[in-house]
Amino acid sequence: MYWDQWYHKDLVDQVLRDRNHPSVFIWSIGNEIPEQWGGDKDTSGRNITRALTHIIDSLDNRPTTAALNDPKKDNNIARTGKLGLIGVNYHHKGWANLPKEFPGQKFILTETVSSLQSRGEYLQPSDSIRRWAGFTKEKNGGTPDYICSAYDNSSAPWGSTHEETLKELLKYPFLSGMYIWTGFDYLGEPTPYPFPARSSYFGIVDLAGFPKDVYYLYQSLFTDKDVLHVFPHWNWKPGQKIDIWAYYNHADEVELLLNGKSLGVRKKTGDDLHVAWDSIPFVAGTLKAISRKNGKIVKVTEIHTAGKPYKLIATADRSTLQADNHDLSFVKIQVEDQNGNLVPYADNLLHFSLSGDGEIAALDNGKETDLRPFSDKEARSAYNGLGLAIIKAHNSKSNLKLTVTSEGLQPATVDIEVK
Repeated sequence: MYWDQWYHKDLVDQVLRDRNHPSVFIWSIGNEIPEQWGGDKDTSGRNITRALTHIIDSLDNRPTTAALNDPKKDNNIARTGKLGLIGVNYHHKGWANLPKEFPGQKFILTETVSSLQSRGEYLQPSDSIRRWAGFTKEKNGGTPDYICSAYDNSSAPWGSTHEETLKELLKYPFLSGMYIWTGFDYLGEPTPYPFPARSSYFGIVDLAGFPKDVYYLYQSLFTDKDVLHVFPHWNWKPGQKIDIWAYYNHADEVELLLNGKSLGVRKKTGDDLHVAWDSIPFVAGTLKAISRKNGKIVKVTEIHTAGKPYKLIATADRSTLQADNHDLSFVKIQVEDQNGNLVPYADNLLHFSLSGDGEIAALDNGKETDLRPFSDKEARSAYNGLGLAIIKAHNSKSNLKLTVTSEGLQPATVDIEVK
């Protein structure tokens, strides 16, 4: 409503505020703006693009982009020639044609993926891709408990799975980078389920910050550490046929063994980003994966069938906080069996108490349909074996002790020093 009066001052203020910030390396003038359409009849998109890029160029020399969800040569924002980077949202099957649509231009993928996953949930078969959006559990294949599969085999219809997207990114060196929708789950837009889902399913990690399995796909591609991540968990019904996946790097092959018996060796072929063993009948025990390079072992990963919940384990990401009334420690709570295995189905009600001059700022578990307020500082159910407590320091130096209990389980404590 107030565009004409304020666009110039607002943009100038933004650039002057942020141009010396080391994290800023591109300026964007918009996301999926309707004025990118209209052809020759509607020139407003071109006029606005010229005006905004002129302001930025007069104040800074970093490139300007716009996130275009219609990346074609007649796009009214792109055709001005004022974008230093052509920003592209989705359309992963069209990335190969971008140099033809925009000769001599540079590209960045400004929004991609929109994959749908619930941490620790696995829908079989794993190779069946689901394009889900805006349905209820009564139709289109949704589940009664409002979950999505963590196999990376679900996405919104306008998007793609992580692996589908990354395969295209890795093919074309003219793509300068990729922004993912999204790194974290977030409140609102509970695609693909309606209420009581209250957060998105898009994240590489869940709302509590716990990694979903696809987190390790990105590790295997873009970090130097040795990665061998095998999933799903190994607690199923006897004889149930389960697909097993592995993300790995720095190796030629992965061998999988069940209770010491080899299930075969798998190697990535073509542009594959994972390997799989399909329809393995469940037998309780141990899955052991061994990755090898030139016959030498790179990494070994084991998954054990978990017994009944027996104890709680609490681990703080930081054991020392500053006495500034702001500093936070994120405490991960695990429900484990008697042998120290995470119980992948555990939903025990956890009770929290804190001694010392601090507070429990929030509790969470990453479950998209958990409607208990984050500000409830006394209790939270575990979700697939995990829970989270966020501890906040006050202004005085003290020793904090968090105690976590659950009926029938051995309790957990964690000490945090406030300096």
